[in-house]
Amino acid sequence: MKRAVVGGHICLDIIPDIDHPIELIPGRLFEVGAPTIATGGAVSNTGGALHILGIPTTLMGKVGDDSFGRSVLDVLAARDSALAAGMVVVPGVTTSYTVVVSIPGTDRMFLHCPGANESFVAADLDSDGLEGAALFHFGYPAFMAATYANDGDELVAMYKKVKSFGLTTSLDMGMPDPSGAAGKVDWRRVLERALPLIDIFMPSADELLYALEPRRFGEGDGLSPTELAPLAQTLLDLGSAVVSIKMGSRGMYLRTGTEARIAAMGAAAPANASAWANRELWFPVYQEDQFAGATGAGDTTIAGFLAALLQGEGVEDCGRMANAVGSCNVEAPDALGGLRSWKDTKARLAAGWQHPPFELDDEGWTCDPTGLWHGPADGAAHG
Repeated sequence: MKRAVVGGHICLDIIPDIDHPIELIPGRLFEVGAPTIATGGAVSNTGGALHILGIPTTLMGKVGDDSFGRSVLDVLAARDSALAAGMVVVPGVTTSYTVVVSIPGTDRMFLHCPGANESFVAADLDSDGLEGAALFHFGYPAFMAATYANDGDELVAMYKKVKSFGLTTSLDMGMPDPSGAAGKVDWRRVLERALPLIDIFMPSADELLYALEPRRFGEGDGLSPTELAPLAQTLLDLGSAVVSIKMGSRGMYLRTGTEARIAAMGAAAPANASAWANRELWFPVYQEDQFAGATGAGDTTIAGFLAALLQGEGVEDCGRMANAVGSCNVEAPDALGGLRSWKDTKARLAAGWQHPPFELDDEGWTCDPTGLWHGPADGAAHG
């Protein structure tokens, strides 16, 4: 079985149970239920989801030697003792934490302390852990000050290091705080430098707008395929092989590069590069049994895609598995509680798991009998 390494942001998530709408007004006290205490961030969410899906996974993140840091390590070790082994513990540094405010009827809000994540650099990636792996995923440089400083010097150094081991690479950017230091970074410049080293780029639509068209920030989840196509093409032109744009409840838009670029993806490259090349697809989400929260939905969607890639699935099944895992995610309040094993997730799909109603009206888009949408630039559908 091919092994994955997941590095980057990790934190302790504190998720109060809020079962009724409330308006956050200064000076008021609001009674809430018991909290869910879980680890969050890409290392925990994407890495933990890959582990649940049966992918051997090495985690590489940073915590402090405080009580929150010990809690993070305890949560990881409770899943599997090996998951905590690759973590770096830094004395005297605050462990990152997030208070997740999920009020019924509204989108989530986050109160976040970056903590130890701010000092993560390329040297924190353990070479022994990279040796023999097939895929490296990094999450949330937007929350990790050392990685985005100087137009992403450390981010570029990190991916050069990983590529020297021959791994396939993946990136999830994270959403910069517009009022913080990350909000002032030239993210287009960072991507121009990093994307030639990144095979799979999986941002949310708003993360992408913040980097490429900041004046349109906030419009992401409502973008049409016609609006997404030039953004995705820009990313392919900058060097990525696969661009997957997360669209929230509307699913996922995917574009891929040339056969030569797909074949050069590294140790986890698809066996049939031609079947992956020059694709344009839209994957609708699946109908959840209940909606409990979207914490980690994007991270687990990424894990579904990467797990399917490591299992040797085709591009269509990678996208389906991505949205299947993401749809399982929202059935629990935390990032991992709703997830199922690879076998059980595949069985849920095979049993005819339905999509909620979904339509694309843009010219040239067609839906096949499985509910998968093919765009005008989809080489397999039109060639």
